[in-house]
Amino acid sequence: MFSLISIELYKIFKKWRTYIGFAAFGVFIPIMIYGISISGNFYLRNLSRSLGDDFLIVGNLLNGWFVAFLVFQLIIVHVPFFITLVAGDLFAGEGTAGTYRMLLTRPVSREMIVISKFIAGFIYAFVFILFFAFMSLIPSLVSLGSGDLLILIDKFIVISEHDILWRFVLAYLSAFISMCLVVSLGALFSSFVNNAIGPIVGTMAVIVIFLIINQLPFEIFEKISPYLFTKYMTVWLDFFEYPVDWKKILESISVLIGHIILFFAITLFTFRKKDILT
Repeated sequence: MFSLISIELYKIFKKWRTYIGFAAFGVFIPIMIYGISISGNFYLRNLSRSLGDDFLIVGNLLNGWFVAFLVFQLIIVHVPFFITLVAGDLFAGEGTAGTYRMLLTRPVSREMIVISKFIAGFIYAFVFILFFAFMSLIPSLVSLGSGDLLILIDKFIVISEHDILWRFVLAYLSAFISMCLVVSLGALFSSFVNNAIGPIVGTMAVIVIFLIINQLPFEIFEKISPYLFTKYMTVWLDFFEYPVDWKKILESISVLIGHIILFFAITLFTFRKKDILT
């Protein structure tokens, strides 16, 4: 299994498309941090003005935690696209390269091949989230320092400086689980075809449409929304609530993992039936 996973990782990281997301965020996140650092006080003044005269805010609120949270909030919705670029190619890439027959004539079962491709996809997602976390936190904290975190999630919340780090760690881990779901969906679509374009476009289309339905304030869509997995992909935000609603978080993560298992099972079934002779 280790050899299979190593081979799949080699296939992933030898392709230039794998590094598009790293290059994009590697350039854009520092620019975004710089932009927030020079104009963030204006944003904070507007934010504090809405509190009225009932609160007196002191201290360094335009700090690294605040900027990292803004970057996390603004960019995380775009991460699935870069994850899909790799996930959509996991199986379809074999069809494009014409390597299905060579792959399946080796003394390994189709089940092991599917498992190794999924694990390789999950490892890629983990490396990407790790890179995203590093680029969001380290430059922000180095350039702007630490302090309490002021955020607005339906209500104003001020989180003490010593109570922030574990929230970011768990938020990034939950974002990783959300990206594993994206990998699973992309791999599922990828197992149907021999060209990666369809799975990439299909995966993003499903995610974007589901996200739009989640946001529509109409009764019919509000009834549908709880059945769409995208509603639970923003579970990372719940770690910044005060107090943290652990029951809601566990429910969201359970739904995400349930979908990952479902997509894996359908992919396994599809790949076991796949005809490589025609």
